[in-house]
Amino acid sequence: MKRVYNFSAGPAVLPLPVLERARDEMIDYRGSGMSVMEMSHRSKEYMAIIEAAEAKLRTLMGIGEDYAVLFLQGGATLQFAMLPMNLITDPATQSADYIMTGSWSEKALAEAKKIFADVRIAASSKGVNYSRIPRQEELTLNPDAAYVHMTSNNTIFGTEYPYLPETGNVPLIADASSNILSRPVEVAKYGMIYAGAQKNLGPSGVTVVIIRKDLMGRKANLPSMLDYQALAKEGSMLNTPPTYAIYILGLVLDWVQEQGGVAAIEQRNIVKANKLYAAIDASSFYLCPTEPESRSRMNVPFTLAKPELTDAFLAGAKGAGLVTLKGHRSVGGMRASIYNAMPEEGIDALIAFMHEFERTQA
Repeated sequence: MKRVYNFSAGPAVLPLPVLERARDEMIDYRGSGMSVMEMSHRSKEYMAIIEAAEAKLRTLMGIGEDYAVLFLQGGATLQFAMLPMNLITDPATQSADYIMTGSWSEKALAEAKKIFADVRIAASSKGVNYSRIPRQEELTLNPDAAYVHMTSNNTIFGTEYPYLPETGNVPLIADASSNILSRPVEVAKYGMIYAGAQKNLGPSGVTVVIIRKDLMGRKANLPSMLDYQALAKEGSMLNTPPTYAIYILGLVLDWVQEQGGVAAIEQRNIVKANKLYAAIDASSFYLCPTEPESRSRMNVPFTLAKPELTDAFLAGAKGAGLVTLKGHRSVGGMRASIYNAMPEEGIDALIAFMHEFERTQA
């Protein structure tokens, strides 16, 4: 068996030990005589799986008991609507602030506007093609806002917040889908963190929501499946949860712990990102469109000085076992997504190919 280096932005590479463990437990989960996919979500065996996943996430991220942890469906995209539905309790007097840093923050804003028209843009870097994160002094925040929304890492444009926005007493909400568990965060500084799993947490199909308990239950008569309080009350089991995806998520959390925890993972991510950016910056053949202080450790976009060679680069890379490097259709070029599970050897292989391609094509 030969595995490729998968640079997909999501669903993304999973740690090989996780895949191997899931393989070994696929048919018979720890003597139960069945696969996790076949288990009742109310069974003793499965309850242990989901409870352990929550406990491990709380430990790794330092999540206090004043926060609920939910395992939901619908992707991070559903949270774009659930968030304003739950937190804006009086549309006549309340608004929310959104910091615009890319396509996903645009989508979050658009969904919020469908729910409540009075949603503000607190800052935007669209004028520079989202090549950087707005600085703190550029934020125009409403002190009476229901919340401030940020996208902590922007997969398409390759930017990541180098600081944590100060929002006063207004709850800060983060879509952390593409950089959760990649660096330590002080959860207590957020009102809510949410993340689709398919980048750093596991497979697609489950979304993690970490929400301060006093932010739940503010809005009456919401549909039950869109009500954070109702979902928390039932332990993420108001209906059948994405059982297998949560099981894999638990295995990923085990792997993170085995690597030394989130702080150790961060140091690995710094090394990987620095290597790749250094290779790009050292050459006039490759160009990175993002400003250095805003560069993402998770998603590294780059283009060629000769853009007509892009297809040849991608074809050659695929032949070398380096796949899913094509940039998002809205920006073109290349994008290397180097999430937690991407080994440093994958970065080294990509850099070696880049050097060889430049040597033969420059």
